Amino acid sequence: MSNQREHWGSRIGFILAASGSAIGLGNIWKFPYIAGENGGAAFIFVYLVCIAVIGLPVLIAEILLGRTTQRNPVGAFKRLSGSPFWTAVGGMGVVAGFVILSFYSVVAGWSLGYIIEAMKGTFFTFSEASLAGDHFESLVGNVKWIIGYHGGFFLLTMLVVYLGVKGGIERGSKIMMPILFFILIILVIRGVTLDGAEKGLAFLWNPDWSKISGQSVLIALGHAFFTLSLGMGAMMTYGSYLSEEDNVPSSAFQVLFLDTLIAILAGIAIFTAVFAMGQNPGAGPGLIFQTLPVVFAKMPGGFLFGILFFLLLTLAALTSAISLLEVVVAYFVDELNWKRHRAVMIFGFTIFLIGVPSALSFNVMAEIKWFDKTFFDIADFLASNILLPAGGFFISVFVAWVWGLDKAVIELRKGAANIFERYGWLIVAWKFFLKYIAPVMIFIVFLYSIGVIK
Repeated sequence: MSNQREHWGSRIGFILAASGSAIGLGNIWKFPYIAGENGGAAFIFVYLVCIAVIGLPVLIAEILLGRTTQRNPVGAFKRLSGSPFWTAVGGMGVVAGFVILSFYSVVAGWSLGYIIEAMKGTFFTFSEASLAGDHFESLVGNVKWIIGYHGGFFLLTMLVVYLGVKGGIERGSKIMMPILFFILIILVIRGVTLDGAEKGLAFLWNPDWSKISGQSVLIALGHAFFTLSLGMGAMMTYGSYLSEEDNVPSSAFQVLFLDTLIAILAGIAIFTAVFAMGQNPGAGPGLIFQTLPVVFAKMPGGFLFGILFFLLLTLAALTSAISLLEVVVAYFVDELNWKRHRAVMIFGFTIFLIGVPSALSFNVMAEIKWFDKTFFDIADFLASNILLPAGGFFISVFVAWVWGLDKAVIELRKGAANIFERYGWLIVAWKFFLKYIAPVMIFIVFLYSIGVIK
């Protein structure tokens, strides 16, 4: 007996869940930081062009593959091609889910732990970023602390996926995403009302075209691809829970819009506060755990806003982690006919255990390296630099050149007849970008990510 396949209860449920998958830790700090360092509004313009050229076409293609086949990445490629090679390509998405989630949950655990640190008032002991940095190093150097929050975050992820598509992921997204957005709006309002906030807005919004170089375009290309959770099978898996009545192009555009909006709002919230409090905006990844605690210590109402910010960060991480675990679970439910609860329990704990060496890379295993990389670094490099670009490249090639755009357009028309009738040129543009532009651009992203192009 095969398991009856679940579906989203509503279109908004899918949009919120897919947006949650796209909106992760990178949106909260990485996008605003790289935008500010690469020309502000000028970079944002380049990024929007890149996301239209790569992000939206591939996002539509990935969701469409899932909806058409009603299967996970492995089952989708197997059903449409029957080829062992393309089935293996689908398997890359499942492997990517394993690898990414194993180290992603470690960093997400830091966010969870920092909610507690904020509630304890720890930030008020920091007068400068170096003290906050020392405290962060002491926390991640504590095996019990880092493993404990890694495990706590993973249990939250497993709980939502355990409850199913409609009862867990969709219901959770309908609760978490509005809370996330509400918290972000509060933080934006607090940021722009601080004295000196205009410096942060200038950092993010003043266009500096002199900073737009070949490298900044490559950075925009890479972020346009990575920010939408493309190439890891998450969007394909979520798309497989859609019905033929759902409008794929419209849904994909709304996911892209929400993802970009959240990233921009996060930039406003963070950099208005950072500049107003006289802190260094160029801290990169350390901005979150070393600079911002000092900002909250100096900010009026910083106790509350510190808690809210790390709650925001944890929610963003959780919605992404849920989609990663669902890719793995969907494979075992679809292809091997496992019960969802069994798949969640077995592979949830398996991925947690695989993540333990990544957590220990910051303490007892810090000196154990291969090619000058810790276990955490290797997992990150394998996923971000190999599996994701390869997955996105093969998805665009498969839909455009193997499955065929004529067949794809027939499926795309289902639920989207109004777009075909009113905006036929958009479909023509989608076909052109997916067939000729996206594969080349993603391959360039791959070469850049492994250091061949600099």
